[in-house]
Amino acid sequence: MSIFTASKERVTTGLVLVGAVLLIGLIDNFFLMWGFLGVVYLLAFREAMALYGLKNNDLYYFAVGIWLIGAIYPYSDDLFILSGIAYASMVAFNRELLWKNFLPFFYPTAGMLYILAMYQEYGVISLLWLLVIVALTDVGAYAVGKSVGKTPFSETSPKKTMEGVVGGIAVATIGGMFVGLSIVDLGVSFIISFMVSVSSIFGDLYESSLKRAAGVKDSGTLLPGHGGVLDRIDGYLFGGIVMLVLLRGLV
Repeated sequence: MSIFTASKERVTTGLVLVGAVLLIGLIDNFFLMWGFLGVVYLLAFREAMALYGLKNNDLYYFAVGIWLIGAIYPYSDDLFILSGIAYASMVAFNRELLWKNFLPFFYPTAGMLYILAMYQEYGVISLLWLLVIVALTDVGAYAVGKSVGKTPFSETSPKKTMEGVVGGIAVATIGGMFVGLSIVDLGVSFIISFMVSVSSIFGDLYESSLKRAAGVKDSGTLLPGHGGVLDRIDGYLFGGIVMLVLLRGLV
């Protein structure tokens, strides 16, 4: 595949994704958002299962069950804690169960539940804020890294540079801060935008570590030019948790 073809696929897929997200955001209906996030979650869950090397199909039933409960339970992030307690109880009861089976319920389940809970509590504008921060972090890191990046950031992701990471965080903090003013004051918006940007960097890094361990380049092939679903939402899974925690703590 030529570079031109690959770039065209990436741009086309990106535009379709952005259009779909904006349309769903404009409609702003809970069950539509819940359904959309649910599809994203289950696709990401399937990719995570492969990265973790898990082949227990029964885990999908638990994933679907958790998301169905999230449609009627007002604090969907609590479901992650409850699922952890439930699985710990099962492991204590049955010594043949492995803790490794719980990994997909840490990542991506926790992040998706926190994102759903944030929408429930703070509305669609909070998701827009998260989207802007993570997107600007990626774009800023790429642009700065390509232009002046020299210092390696982490062996886990050799293409990332310290200059790119710092640049991405700076761009996202400033850009995100203005979006956040619709929810919080300037100081809180700055803090949250900064912390979410930093966490999104490590969300991306965590997924990179999973791919390196699994010996794959992408988490999947569903999105032409982009890889898998996890490749697109990795930063949001960490960023969403941090944003909701800080919104509750600082607002």
